Amino acid sequence: MSESLGSAVPLSTTEPRAAAAQRVLPLRHPGRWIASAIVLVVVAQIVHGLATNPFFQWDRFQYWFLRPTILDGLLITLEVTLYSAVLGLLGGILLALARLSESPVLRAVSWVYIWLFRSVPLIVVLLFLYNFSALYKTLSLGVPFGPAFLTFDESRLATDMVVAVVGLSLNEAAHAAEVVRGGILSVDQGQHEAASALGLPKGYQFTRIVFPQALRSITPNYVNQLIGLIKGTSLVFYVSLLDLFGSVQSMGSTYPGDIVPLLLVATAWYLILTSVVSVVQFYVERYYSRGALRSLPPTPLQKVRTGLRDLRARARKEAAI
Repeated sequence: MSESLGSAVPLSTTEPRAAAAQRVLPLRHPGRWIASAIVLVVVAQIVHGLATNPFFQWDRFQYWFLRPTILDGLLITLEVTLYSAVLGLLGGILLALARLSESPVLRAVSWVYIWLFRSVPLIVVLLFLYNFSALYKTLSLGVPFGPAFLTFDESRLATDMVVAVVGLSLNEAAHAAEVVRGGILSVDQGQHEAASALGLPKGYQFTRIVFPQALRSITPNYVNQLIGLIKGTSLVFYVSLLDLFGSVQSMGSTYPGDIVPLLLVATAWYLILTSVVSVVQFYVERYYSRGALRSLPPTPLQKVRTGLRDLRARARKEAAI
């Protein structure tokens, strides 16, 4: 009995040591490494071509990037985008509420409006409004089918900025209405029933209970619409409004040798604008996700800190082994 016990002791002590000496190797993915290498080679070739091809004329790009003409056009683009986004969102909320109302007249009118402006191209809407004075010389306010109290000269009222903002707002409202309606429908029906059971007024239910929850679904979709709106402002050039793209086109006609660097300038500014909107979208989504998620998504700075901490921990582990 003593011999068997004595022989069992060294076996029990050597087995954990052998297990500790073994390392668990991760599963290898050669296809992933090959695909990553191919992508890096392609990206490197694209960057090298952009940097070394003299056709892009980066010196002229640097010259035009902050020219007053370009900055003036950029300011007009920002103004048109801001006005159209606000008016389009407000109109979209009203149209969405009309689509969801119990009135058949409001539902029908809202549906026809959305159907019409989602079907007609934006350039057609802008050109139609630009030539609106040919159909109606004056606009008036008064009793329907009766006398007019105020009369406006349409040619003086419809400036280039007004035509651009109205056209973009009308088009944006139709698309924003479906985004808002989808967000409202995404709210759980129990929230509506609970608010009604408490006897809360309809307006209070919408502004304090339904709409804040719907914003979690509305925000990412409407930001996509907003990015499309920023790019859609390039069409106002056709109604004689020199926005960013219009300024680039005008300078390209005057300096035909700088067309490519001017187009690159417009591309760079549009990339900057859409990137800023995307950053704002992230923080707005993060704000409205409170209460819906157990933990908020990390910010880019938090991701960098976490990545650096993981790298340090991995390096210490490798050094210890």
